Amino acid sequence: MTLKEQIKKILIEDLNLEDITAEEIADDEPLFGDGLGLDSLDAVELAVLVQKNFGVEIKDMEEGRPALQSVQALAQFIEDKQGK
Repeated sequence: MTLKEQIKKILIEDLNLEDITAEEIADDEPLFGDGLGLDSLDAVELAVLVQKNFGVEIKDMEEGRPALQSVQALAQFIEDKQGK
């Protein structure tokens, strides 16, 4: 399973996204607003899930805002922090 697939699985299962499959989430689709429709509480939960699942901490909103734009952005952030 690729990193992007893992992120999509976490989004669906841990944030309880219903009526959508991992295949339906585009890598560059916005996670918030008109994209998947996540909100600020989801952002906090997603930051916790990233740390729990990947050992990567999102320290603050300045760091988190660009990282949480899309699955692609989040995957790149995780890879950069893990030094891959």
